Amino acid sequence: MPWPSRKRDKGAVADKKEPDAKIAKTEDETSDKEEEEKTAKPPAGSSKSGWKNWKKKESEAGGEESKITYRHWLLKSEPESRLEKGVDVKFSVDDLKAQPNQTTCWDGVRNYQARNFLRSMKLGQQAFFYHSNCKEPGIVALVKIVKEAYPDHTQFDQKDPHYDSTSRKENPKWSMVDVQFVRMTKRFIPLSEIKAHHLAHKADGGPLKDMMLFSRQRLSIQPLTQEEFDFVLSLEEEKAH
Repeated sequence: MPWPSRKRDKGAVADKKEPDAKIAKTEDETSDKEEEEKTAKPPAGSSKSGWKNWKKKESEAGGEESKITYRHWLLKSEPESRLEKGVDVKFSVDDLKAQPNQTTCWDGVRNYQARNFLRSMKLGQQAFFYHSNCKEPGIVALVKIVKEAYPDHTQFDQKDPHYDSTSRKENPKWSMVDVQFVRMTKRFIPLSEIKAHHLAHKADGGPLKDMMLFSRQRLSIQPLTQEEFDFVLSLEEEKAH
């Protein structure tokens, strides 16, 4: 029995080059705008912990500048019930923890850029589990990739809300990976807090200045550089703002 779908992608502009693609209606058509509206807009330049202090800690620990490459990810999923073609697509971190071996497939992605990110994921890489399209969106847990990309079975299931009649089994359009729960973050890291740092870093050149969460909000699969991942993870040690 397939798990509830975990994708939320509106077709990006680049996807329009493929007119035969059936892009499933997903949370990203509404969620990111809603998340922005639900989140108080922080003043530009207000990053309370300050990335410079974080950078100093890294330097003192002997860390080196990370190369700009994607080794980490952010995966969006909806923790609250929402029907899509009569199917509830809710899937929270608690739902993941309830699965056998706390592992499941990450299916239903119907955006070409997000699919390509899925296909580039490597075994053992870690990702943030991000609750989306809810009262307070943000990061709740860490997961890891335990199976690299393979064909997404939901594209061939006519009963699934993300069925794609144009995809062929001999040449599947869509892929998925398997993820496993690693741990909860030490505290919930809300979108509003990440955004405050992003705005500050845009002004002073910090690690979150180009974070895709704010440039391609509708993508449910987003890459993170090592520096972005490390900084966001360091926030779990900070007191909630």
